Amino acid sequence: MATRLDFAPLFRSSIGFDRMLDALEAARRVETLDNWPPYDIVKTGEDDYRIDMAVAGFAEDDLTLTQDKNMLIVSGHKETPDGDDGASYLYRGIAGRSFERRFELADHVRVEGATLSNGLLTVQLKREVPEELKPRRIEIASPAAVEGHETKQIETTRESEPVAA
Repeated sequence: MATRLDFAPLFRSSIGFDRMLDALEAARRVETLDNWPPYDIVKTGEDDYRIDMAVAGFAEDDLTLTQDKNMLIVSGHKETPDGDDGASYLYRGIAGRSFERRFELADHVRVEGATLSNGLLTVQLKREVPEELKPRRIEIASPAAVEGHETKQIETTRESEPVAA
């Protein structure tokens, strides 16, 4: 559900803020242009995630998924958007335009796979934190356990050598 923002009252009551309000208005317009295709991000388990994108009309060959470090890029490009049957459209409501959607992934998240079924692209993600980066519990030794151990000297001391003058 999109929220429409009306900045007109701000334009009427502000002096000297024209550029800032113009930037807000431009950002709102860009947001409405860049909201296709629609998608959902779902947490399916402790470290499992899924991205669902509605890409009706796109075949597997029309879609490209690329992971570059922490960036997942999903793009779609149709070679012949008007169809090969020579028909002319009276109304075209199914979007077939090219798109590129970028998702910034957290550290240690990798793409496990993707499927396309009934116009829905599903991308499975898994977070795998290396064992050395996971939190670990450190046991606190009791004084009785410390007294039972013999203290060992780590470094040997060298006797003082005479300094040559």
